[in-house]
This record gives sequence, structure tokens and C-alpha cells, in this order.
Amino acid sequence: MTKDISTADLAKFHKLFAAQPLQQAIARAVQNNGVTAASENYAAKRQLERVFSIEIPTGKVTNQKKSGRCWLFATLNTLRHQFAKKYHFKDFELSQNYNSFFDRLEKANQFYERVLATADQPLTGRLTANLFAAPDSDGGQWANAAALIAKYGVVPQAAMPETYNSSKTDEISESLMLKLRKDGLLLRQAASAGKTAAELQQLKQNYLAEVYRMLVYAFGEPPLTFDLAYRDDDKKYHAKRQLTPQSFFADYFDWDFNDYVCLTNAPDHELGKVYGLPSQDYIFNGQKIAFVNTDISALKSAAIAQLQAGETVWFGNDVLKDLDRQQGILAPEFFSKSELFGVELQLSKADRLRSHEAGVSHAMTLVGVDLAADQPRKWKVENSWGEKIGDDGYFVMSDQWFDDYVYEVIVKKAYLQPAQTALLDQPRVDLEPWDSLA
Repeated sequence: MTKDISTADLAKFHKLFAAQPLQQAIARAVQNNGVTAASENYAAKRQLERVFSIEIPTGKVTNQKKSGRCWLFATLNTLRHQFAKKYHFKDFELSQNYNSFFDRLEKANQFYERVLATADQPLTGRLTANLFAAPDSDGGQWANAAALIAKYGVVPQAAMPETYNSSKTDEISESLMLKLRKDGLLLRQAASAGKTAAELQQLKQNYLAEVYRMLVYAFGEPPLTFDLAYRDDDKKYHAKRQLTPQSFFADYFDWDFNDYVCLTNAPDHELGKVYGLPSQDYIFNGQKIAFVNTDISALKSAAIAQLQAGETVWFGNDVLKDLDRQQGILAPEFFSKSELFGVELQLSKADRLRSHEAGVSHAMTLVGVDLAADQPRKWKVENSWGEKIGDDGYFVMSDQWFDDYVYEVIVKKAYLQPAQTALLDQPRVDLEPWDSLA
């Protein structure tokens, strides 16, 4: 029996297709409009009206443009909402470029350190191959943002505005990855040649100085001090001179990252466990990634409690699934792709993760929820894709989409249920760099 597709097979496939009811009408609809538009279920849209029983007032959305900095935008959005409320300045924005600069510098340092730690292992090994496959990126985790902000502080957007390269990171990323791979090979050669630990560290410092130079050319040099000046929503003028990024964060934000935890729903992993991801912990003395893996109801309960308390919620998700980008709709019930194709296109959440059909590809901010009989029906989402999509950049998310495609929420420990609080004392189970949560 041949393993190739035969002429007889093709004839059989054609006959089966021709027997499908309305096949030509369906084909025209898909060919002329695309899969997403052709599969939209208009009736489901009636359940997605943009009215929410709990809604936190927020200003204009931000725009990450052609970059992968969603995780940082969402973190800074939660901070700016607090500033906006406290100081009556609803459209206040923090500089994403400032923290992005140090993100790339810290990632380079971590890469060099990991190269030195694995210098005696073959490049063909899975760990080293994974290391050199992605030595740099602009993606990240909430804990990375927490560690960056705790170390470097924050600055207003005006103190370090966006550049071409911060908004469109492909070009600088390509150059950085080339440099890091080259440096990594040179570090391995130096280690193999018997260089001392001190000599290897000096080499690393030389390479980091060059990375710093590249980052300044691309993003600008981070300010050591800046002046804060603004008019609030009542048109009152405020000014504070010679702030440092660290003093600005300490003085103007009532925020302790240690008060928060990453509740996770990854059913391909054992629930009731805490998982770490040391391959992405790039500030060695900073906040570490910790996924408290639990059932989805616990994520919802804590997120609702935090919204009820007037605080927005960072959440990690797989945004491109069951998405109408232009309308700003996240809802599996809005799409009928299985019905459209006459093919079952459903997998469980666990199977989507373990087969790499899905993953944590994006981070956004929950700013509202609609409750009926104390149960969530839909959620209001602040994205970071600008104002030209959705409802001025805001999306509506069905509760079913939360079940299917939300994997992480960052919530205060005070809002946890006793079962989740008990997990916080567990030792972390470290995951490999290629894990589904990576």
C-alpha cells in the first residue's frame, strides 16, 4: 500500500466534497470573505453588548504597534490607572520605551550568563540549542516587568518617548540576535581555551557595553533624572523637578509587587502546584516567575474581587483565538468554524496547550465585568493595539472565552480563596524552557 495520495484518493475526496450540502455557496462565502467573517454568528453578538455592571474609568488606550511588548504595556497600564485615579489625570501614560531598554539589556546579560553556565555542553544539546535559538526577544512575563520596575523605576512617556525602533522592533531585534549569537560562540571558545572566570566576566562586560551602545542608538539613553509637569483633569498645574525613575515610582505609586501573585489555569499541568520558569528569570536578584496553577473559577473569583475594589487586572491569554480584531470581540460563540467546514475543530484547553495549538501569546488588562446573579457574563478588556480597533481600543470578551483562552491573572494575595492561599508556601516545580507556559 502506497503512503502517497493517489489519483483514486483524489477522486474519492472530490466525490465526498460534491455530496456536501450547499458546498458551492459555502465555498464562495469563504473564498470571498475569509474564514473569520464567513463563520461569524450574528445572533451571538446580541449577548456581547458593551454594558458592564462593574467598570473602572480609564482613559485612552496605549499602542504597542509592531512590537511584542504587550506584557510590559499591560503592567504599566495597571500602574498608570492607579496614578490617573490618585492624581486626577486620566490619560497619563508611562514610558514603555524606558523599561524596554533595560529589558533588552538584562536579557543580554542573562544570555551571556547562561552561555557560560552551559559552555561545557554541546551546541546540539536541547538546552543549548534552545538558548541560541532565541537569545533575544521583546516578549516577556509579568514577573519580568515587576523585576524591571523594582530595579529601574518608571518614567512618564515624555521623559523617554517612543522611537522608530521601540515601536517596530524587528530590525533592532535582528541585529541584537546576530550579535548575541556571535558573542555566545566567542564566550564558549574562551571558556574552552581555559580562560579564568574573571577573564570570562570581563569579556561579558565588554560585550554588554556594546549592547548598551546599540540600545542607545535604537531607543535613546534612559534619563537619570527628569522633571514631572502636567495639568490634571481640572486643569490644575503640577510640577516636580529632578525626580529619579526610582524616586518617582516610590513617591507616586502605592505599589508592592510582592503583594501580587500569578494565578494560572494550565490544565496540561497538575493543578494545585506552583511552577517556576527559571529560563526567563533574567534579573537574578529580582522577582521570580511563579505560576500558581489552579482551576479557572479561582482566577475569575480573584479578578472580580480586584475589579470590585477598583483595581484593574493584568491577564495572560491567547488573543488570536476566536477574535474579531476590528470589532474588538473575543468570543468562541461568535464563530461557527466547525459548522462552516463540517469538521469538528474543538480541543480541550489541556490538549490545546500540550499540542502547542495554544499558548500564552498576549497580555491585556481587565477593566470591567458584567455580573448576573453574581456570575460573570462578559468582561471589558483594555488592549494595547491603539484606538482604531474595537471600541476605541477596548474589547468585549465573553465568559466562555475566559474559560478557553485565559491562562494567567495577576491579583492581590488578599483576594485569593483559602485553597489558593495555601499553595503559596509550596516549593516551585521548575519548568523547562520549551514548556507550554514558556
